[in-house]
Amino acid sequence: MKTLPPGLAASLASGATTLAWCWIVTRADGLRLGFTDHDGDLVVEGVTCAAETGAAASALEQSGGLSVDGLEVMGALSDGRLAEAELARGLFDDAAVAVWRVDWSRPEDRVLVLSGRLGEVTRGRTGFSAELRSLAAALNRPTGRLFQRSCDAELGDARCGVALASAALMARAAVTGTLSAGAFRTDGLAAYETGWFTAGRLVWLTGANAGLACEVRGHSRPGPLAPPTLDLWQPLPEPMAAGDAFAVTAGCDKTFPTCGKKFANAANFRGFPHMPGNDYATGYAQAGAGNDGGRLA
Repeated sequence: MKTLPPGLAASLASGATTLAWCWIVTRADGLRLGFTDHDGDLVVEGVTCAAETGAAASALEQSGGLSVDGLEVMGALSDGRLAEAELARGLFDDAAVAVWRVDWSRPEDRVLVLSGRLGEVTRGRTGFSAELRSLAAALNRPTGRLFQRSCDAELGDARCGVALASAALMARAAVTGTLSAGAFRTDGLAAYETGWFTAGRLVWLTGANAGLACEVRGHSRPGPLAPPTLDLWQPLPEPMAAGDAFAVTAGCDKTFPTCGKKFANAANFRGFPHMPGNDYATGYAQAGAGNDGGRLA
C-alpha cells in the first residue's frame, strides 16, 4: 500500500486529475536522464524529465507477492538524450529506473510507483522500446556453480587464473580495410594461427568506437598470403576506418581440451568434463557385458 502526498490525494479525489508518468534512468556511469509522457518538461527529484522523446508506456500491473512487475516504454531516439550509438554501446544496459506518477500542475505532488532496472532494449531507425523490470527480477537470476561439462568461469578472471596480458594471448593491431559493419582486415595478427582469437574479446583503442568492447565471432585468413580477418558478432555503432587500433585477446570455447592445450590451465578448469551423458542415464544392463559395478569407461 502506498501513501500519497496530501496534494496528490486531493487532486485524485477531486475527479479532475492532471497526471503524467515520469521515468528517471540512472546509468552505470552515474548519468541521470528523465523522460515523461506529458507535453512539457517536468522536474522530478532534481532531474528534468523531457517530453521531446514522446515517451509512452504500456499498462502497469503490480502484485503483492514476489512476482516480477514491469512495463514497456516506447519513444523516439534523440541525440541529446537517447542516441542510437549510446544504446548500441550498452551504456543503458541494466540501468536503474524509477517510475513516478506526477501531478503535472504541481510536480512536487508525486508518488514513486515502481523501482527497477532496464531489461531488454530494442531500437529501430527512429525509435526505441525498453522493458522495465521490478527489483523482484533479481530473485530470478541463477547463482552459484553450474553442473555442466563446459567451464563456467570467464577467461582471465580470478577463478580462471589465466594471465591475458602475455603476448601469446593478447595482441594489438589496427584495421587495414573494412569488409562490412562488423568485419575487417588487419595485418597485425599474422603470427597467430587461424582461429586463435575466435570467441575472444576485442576492445577498440582509437577511432569512432574507442572504448567499445566486442566479441569476436571468427578469426580467419582467406589465403596463405592474404591478411587475417576478424568478424564480430554485432555491427559496430560507428563506422570503422583504416588505422583504427584495437586490442584483442585469445578466445576460449570453455572445453577441457582447449583449457589444457591452449592455455595450459587444466588444473583450474571450472567445469565437469567427465560427467556421464544421456546415454548412461538411459542405458540398461545387457547380457555378457561387464556388469561388475566398476567405474564407467
